[in-house]
Formats: sequence, C-alpha cells, structure tokens
Amino acid sequence: MKNTVLITITIMTFFSCNQDNKSKYISVEKKIEQPKDREKIPALTNFDTVSYADRGLKYALNTQAVLGNNLMKAIESSGTSGALTFCNEKAYPLTDSMAKLQKVNLKRVTDKPRNPDNQANAAELEHIETFKEIIANQELPNPMISESGGKVLVYYPILTNSMCLQCHGKPNKNIASSTLSKLKILYPEDKAIGYGVNEVRGLWSVTFHKQ
Repeated sequence: MKNTVLITITIMTFFSCNQDNKSKYISVEKKIEQPKDREKIPALTNFDTVSYADRGLKYALNTQAVLGNNLMKAIESSGTSGALTFCNEKAYPLTDSMAKLQKVNLKRVTDKPRNPDNQANAAELEHIETFKEIIANQELPNPMISESGGKVLVYYPILTNSMCLQCHGKPNKNIASSTLSKLKILYPEDKAIGYGVNEVRGLWSVTFHKQ
C-alpha cells in the first residue's frame, strides 16, 4: 500500500486542469493523440492479485497518462494558452473515452470548481476536507475506498505542483495577466485559483465492478 500511495501522490500532481464543456466537444476525441492508440496503456489484468486501491489507481493512471501527454503537447505548442484551450475543449472527451475503454466510471471533482460541472457532492466534499487535513499534517494519504451493490468506489487526492499554479495559483503572482483574462472569458464562474504548491485541488473518483 505504501508504494501505491507514493505513486498516487507523484502522478496525481501531474494533471490538474478541469474537464470542461463535455457535451460540446464529444466529437474531438478521435482527433486527439492517445499513446499509440492504446498499445502504451498498461495491461488491465490479474486484478484478483491486487487490492482495490491498486486496481482503481491503474485505471486513473491510464487516464492520467493520456491527459498528461496531450496537455504537455498543448503547452509545448501554445504555452499556457494552449493548456487552457486543451482543458476547456478536450479533457472531458478524453476522460470519457478512457472510461469507456476501461469499462469504469471516471471523474474529477473539487470544492473550488473552474467549471460548475466539476463541483463535488456532499460525500466528496468530506473526503476533500479529510485529505486536506492529512496533507496539512505532512502525512501521506491513503486512497479512500467504499463498496456498494457489487461496485467499488475509490478516491485519490489531486495535488497541485508548480506547473498547476500557472492556471490555478494566485492572480498576478503565479497567473499571468493574459492567462487571467482568458480564464475570465472561458470560465466566468471560476473558483479554481489561489492555490499554492502541494495543496489538495480535488479528487479522482473511480468506480468499477468487483471481480
């Protein structure tokens, strides 16, 4: 479990931009580069030998790899502006595509959404607060797991890093004025700013059938 936690913390800091405008951009998923169209996705087998936490983590990391790969390409080609466009237009379709591929339910939620669709529900808000307390105490958080109706639900914290602050940090300190202007246009109800490094920005929620 300790190794799982360390991997979770490292990877979940990598991609924290919101998944937005789901219905408008469903058609773009076929145009976005995925890791050699799935051959680089880790094999999803032998789950009877691993814990639910490891199984859920693998689903999340598969999706994270696809999102992170495309995010970095957007940043390399168009800077922070490209990252905003990617998150606004393409993150939701990619997440949906990976969920269908892996036959699971995947979502990212937060207490401070950029897009209102990412607002955490009551139970998720409690988990976010718990993870915040754990991180504030400089402890490593274990994934939270629950079972219901033959399904398993696993939560992993999403932590901020220095790259995240370009879009989620403090205005005019971490977030450039040009970026801030674009954020206000794309996300008029934006609450996802003001973060520092290594703070809980939200959760990965992964739901799958028990095997």
